[in-house]
Amino acid sequence: MTTKKTDILDKLAEEVDKIKEDVVAAMPKKAKKAVVKEIEEKDMSPMAVLLEENPVKIPQIGDVLEGVVIDITSNSLLLDLGALGTGIVLGKEIKDGLAVGKVKKGDKVGATLIDLENEDGYIELSIREASYERAWDDLESKRDAMGAVMTKVLDANKGGLMVEVNGITGFVPVSQLSSEHYPRVEDGDKNKILELLKKLVGKEMLVRILDADRETEKLIVSERAASSEKEKEVISQLQAGDTIEGEISGVVDFGAFVKFLPPAKMASDRESDKLEGLVHISELAWQLIDDPRTIVKTGDKVKAKIIGIDDTRISLSMKALAKDPWSEIAEKYKVGDIVSGKIDKINPFGAFVYLDKDIHGLAHVSEFQEVYPGKKMDEILRAGEAYDWKILSIEPKDHRMGLMIVKAEK
Repeated sequence: MTTKKTDILDKLAEEVDKIKEDVVAAMPKKAKKAVVKEIEEKDMSPMAVLLEENPVKIPQIGDVLEGVVIDITSNSLLLDLGALGTGIVLGKEIKDGLAVGKVKKGDKVGATLIDLENEDGYIELSIREASYERAWDDLESKRDAMGAVMTKVLDANKGGLMVEVNGITGFVPVSQLSSEHYPRVEDGDKNKILELLKKLVGKEMLVRILDADRETEKLIVSERAASSEKEKEVISQLQAGDTIEGEISGVVDFGAFVKFLPPAKMASDRESDKLEGLVHISELAWQLIDDPRTIVKTGDKVKAKIIGIDDTRISLSMKALAKDPWSEIAEKYKVGDIVSGKIDKINPFGAFVYLDKDIHGLAHVSEFQEVYPGKKMDEILRAGEAYDWKILSIEPKDHRMGLMIVKAEK
């Protein structure tokens, strides 16, 4: 290793002598005299003066060196490292770092020093390691700047998509897909979700880096976050109270998604111009709903009112555009009335009862036990059956009605 360092210094000396001759020859007379004077005063050679002013640093293992490509073969890459000599990148280091087809003679590339002198006398380098470190540096920079990058989908699993950014494999969780690519599967079947995700393999998408940790090699990206800025600009044109017309794009247990065009894009036929909002199960209709699929299905054309905007989340209500049946309840029902009603379901705290298709009440278990002491509701009552009830209270504003079972006469 000492011999190698001596060779490097000799080469550096030759380079410095050339630089010294060119520099001194180009100097004005006064400058030349100053250099000569400095040499005489310090009793130093011209090279020693230049080396003192520009100390030579011997590269260490792990340093990244820059060189010019002078030869390419299927198994090696030769780099001109200037005064240091010739460097070589071997075998797997080329394929994992820079594909042979991406680099050509004359290109400048960075490579990490592995050995100052291998068995063939070359300075051995690693493009893979240098490329890997640069890739993570760039990813961390983009993460901190919250910048968006293009990526290609490599594969899919039930949890999301595998992508590649800067040659590093990353992951897009299903929850971080844009509304355009989010898999709408009504029954939540994971195999169906996977089928839809696999259709995205090979496609390019714009993503934003959420997490980049080179130590654990974890890279998490979000398509939804990358599109949020664009969506925010469009959504800013909307406001609570607006009415939209759209199409049910998916039905899930907690509600239904509606895709619609914003006012500025009403003439567009591009899917990417559509926004998407959620009609929560409680906002689909005035009656109690256990399954949104009994109210709407994918493809239905609907109208809805915007009731809230939170960042890029749009909350919609279909029932807000329908007449509130509780607003006219005083014309149909009064406290003290005995009415017939069908039990929708029985819970530990009572029974939900429908008096008609829109109006429902709660028969609390405490009221039931006044009529049937020591009995459980499901011992006497059955869901789906109709019984007589006494109306104990009516609260139209809160859509609440208190009921008590009327004991059947024997």
